[in-house]
Amino acid sequence: MAKKKRGRPPGSKNKKSIGKSVAAMDVSQLRAHIDSLQSVLAKKIHEQRAYFEDQLSQLGGYVAKRASAVAKAVTPRKRAKAKAKYQSKKNKSLKWSGRGVTPVWMREEMKGTKLKKEDFAIKR
Repeated sequence: MAKKKRGRPPGSKNKKSIGKSVAAMDVSQLRAHIDSLQSVLAKKIHEQRAYFEDQLSQLGGYVAKRASAVAKAVTPRKRAKAKAKYQSKKNKSLKWSGRGVTPVWMREEMKGTKLKKEDFAIKR
């Protein structure tokens, strides 16, 4: 098994040589060098922006299609309100559909008696 080489990969440029060459330049050469770097940077930014805007426009159409498909699939359905199945013996306005936790009024009326849930059923 061969050992990995450490350091810079072959063909890479030495960063220190750039610093020395810049340090040796006079002000007019540095100004020209900065201007050329800024123009290269502006060109690269323009190319990247065009690339990403193209990708975004392609993705925008895809997202719009997916969003409409998801919106159609996820629409919640309204459920009709459940009809009351049980009614209090003491207060006829207290009713319960039979869904969820047993209401307090039913537990109170059942406590200490032989009444069961079926005894509160509304006769139809």
